[in-house]
Amino acid sequence: MTDVRLAPTAPRCSFRASGESSGSGGGRPLGIVSFGAGDGIESRDGTVRLAVPSTPAGGPFDEVWTTGGPPVAVAGDLIHYAHDGEFAFFAAHLPPADRWADQVEALYAELFTLLAETGYRNPVRGWNYLGRINEPNADGEEIYRDFCLGRARAFARHGAVDRMPAATGVGANGEGVAVCLLAARTAEPVHIENPHQVPAYRYPLRYGPRSPSFARATWSDPALFVSGTASIVGHESVHPGDLTRQIETSLGNIATVISGANVARYGVPRGFTLADLTHVKAYVRHRRDLPVVRQYCQEAFGSDVRYLIADICRTDLLVEIEGVIG
Repeated sequence: MTDVRLAPTAPRCSFRASGESSGSGGGRPLGIVSFGAGDGIESRDGTVRLAVPSTPAGGPFDEVWTTGGPPVAVAGDLIHYAHDGEFAFFAAHLPPADRWADQVEALYAELFTLLAETGYRNPVRGWNYLGRINEPNADGEEIYRDFCLGRARAFARHGAVDRMPAATGVGANGEGVAVCLLAARTAEPVHIENPHQVPAYRYPLRYGPRSPSFARATWSDPALFVSGTASIVGHESVHPGDLTRQIETSLGNIATVISGANVARYGVPRGFTLADLTHVKAYVRHRRDLPVVRQYCQEAFGSDVRYLIADICRTDLLVEIEGVIG
């Protein structure tokens, strides 16, 4: 592996309109995720670029993860990654398939092998964008549940059940699957749960043959990564069909997860409020609901929010919200 200078801090996130150059305080792009038309992946100029076919409400945009660098990009057969000596950004794109569990298990198994081989052993934050997420696969199983089966088998096989990072799993346009992951070499992330929710990896079998594999948030000093968060209490969806109460429950779940009382249980030095979140993404199932979601998010987070029209992991959920602190 090529030696690179140790980056002093965790990668920082910024948003920009698609096609704009990056101007994030002199940092170098480690990974770029483009939301809009097109799909696929490439590695160029030290940066991994992943295109997610999606419907951004305000037009195509890039999510840019910058580093103190200089980053080095490596293109593999399936997984591309860029690293800076302390953090790495991994990404992969799977083409359409009739069934997903075996492919997803193989992808995550290769990802865990690559984490071990490169030394970036500590997953920090993951994203999974699934085409036709709520529709059936060739066997009649919902695609999201099919995906979760493969991912969970890979986590179990590689002894990573206690290393599940914050993550998001939402719908994308088209029929493929896009996956990306931030991981650390020496930083030891702390994975955080919500006392008002059953950990996702302990959901009962009514939600699928294997539970989703993620934590509600992950602390990697000085950043706190908040998973995609929806209107779930315990393990059940609440307020079906009621948009405002689902938004309020989602925001309440985030507030609980990042609160001082909760993060102190995990040794995080201080708590946070909703106003501390930046670079928020809100996934909205129905475009007609966008004005209400935007009003709530602007009041909670300010203007640094991007909105995508996307299906959510459960058909009765109308909105999902994620963000970063630090």
